[in-house]
Amino acid sequence: MISRRRWTQWFAASMLAVAASAAFAQAPTDAWPTRFIRLVVPFPPGGGADAIARILSIRLSEIWGQQVVIENRGGASGNLAAEAVAHSAPDGYTIFLAGDFQAINLFLYPKLSYDPVADFVPVTLVVQYPNAMVVPNSSPASSVKAFIGYARANPGKLTFATPGHGTAPHLAGELFKRVAGIEMTTIPYRGAAPAIQDVIPGRVDLFFNNIAPLLSLMQQGQLRILAVTTAKRTPAAPDVPTLAEAGMSGFDVSGWYAFFVPAKTPLAVIKKMHADTAGVLAEPAIKARLEQLGLFVVGSTPDELGKFFKAEMDKWGPLIKDANISIRE
Repeated sequence: MISRRRWTQWFAASMLAVAASAAFAQAPTDAWPTRFIRLVVPFPPGGGADAIARILSIRLSEIWGQQVVIENRGGASGNLAAEAVAHSAPDGYTIFLAGDFQAINLFLYPKLSYDPVADFVPVTLVVQYPNAMVVPNSSPASSVKAFIGYARANPGKLTFATPGHGTAPHLAGELFKRVAGIEMTTIPYRGAAPAIQDVIPGRVDLFFNNIAPLLSLMQQGQLRILAVTTAKRTPAAPDVPTLAEAGMSGFDVSGWYAFFVPAKTPLAVIKKMHADTAGVLAEPAIKARLEQLGLFVVGSTPDELGKFFKAEMDKWGPLIKDANISIRE
């Protein structure tokens, strides 16, 4: 398990990497780009990350006058893609659409072939999204408060499904258990689809997952969404309360995607990359398309993303250690 000291050293290294990038900013920004740019996506085609990447790549290709090519590198909970980017040339022609796993995997895996902090420089936080707290329609709980009461009345008897061991929804559920003071048996699945297949008929009692694939099932009456994990409600389901509104004050957990580049990428390129991406995210048509996917559009500065990234590590590192969650390969 990663020590707090090493963790702090990693973050300090990332800040040094940002500063060091200035030394490589010799070329003027009008010389970039002169060829295609790779946008590395850590999941296979067809998923949420892929949809985000394709929406942004089309518009950025127009702005930059060069093709932004999607490269899907799924596998190992994002580690394969992260490793590829970390070992890429820091020339401004590789962008990484990293997800929340970037702040989690260093605590889950005993060894990584890359440094999640020192090998990357933040560009911008692209989007955040809520996870939904879901129960079967047959559940006696119609609210978060009722579910907690039901779980306390049946200690250790309820089951909690996750889309995978150590995933962000798994950690959201673990945090919920601790804040609520309840015990449940965790059942990891290989992805959200098989978990949903067991939630609908009531073979499991609770499920946390990205809200996007759950909305249509809720609208069809196949399952019940009790709350979302973010501090504010999602535009995709404005009638669903937040866990904070349901009585769990301060509960705020979001999934996210952000642009990172390899360490030592020219600072001038990073600045242009950030400015252009933030501009695209602010365009009404792009913003609307992303919000239709249940996403909160952000567009932060590199410094803001760096601080957000550290806060995510501060949040999940102790929880992973306390819950004794690890992945052995």
